[in-house]
Amino acid sequence: MAKTSMIERNNKRRRLAQKFKPQRTRLKALAVDRKLPAEERFAARLKLAELPRNSSPSRIRNRCELSGRPRGFYRKIRMSRIALRDLASQGLIPGMTKSSW
Repeated sequence: MAKTSMIERNNKRRRLAQKFKPQRTRLKALAVDRKLPAEERFAARLKLAELPRNSSPSRIRNRCELSGRPRGFYRKIRMSRIALRDLASQGLIPGMTKSSW
């Protein structure tokens, strides 16, 4: 199980990213628009830099929904390999069985 503080920090980052998404996309569009003067594009970049760092989606870490584990993460099921194996061994995932040979 991951530290609760790390899980909560990641959840806070998700909330911030969602909150600032419209503002961030608008500023990014202004910053890359070649039709605008360089001063306006630079001003948009400065405004973008003033936003909270944790509001950037790239700072969000994929974590297991059950254990909070950051490594061995399957995106499709939003779970770590260990939690997936435990659920499969218990027979809680339809169509998945523990293989043995």
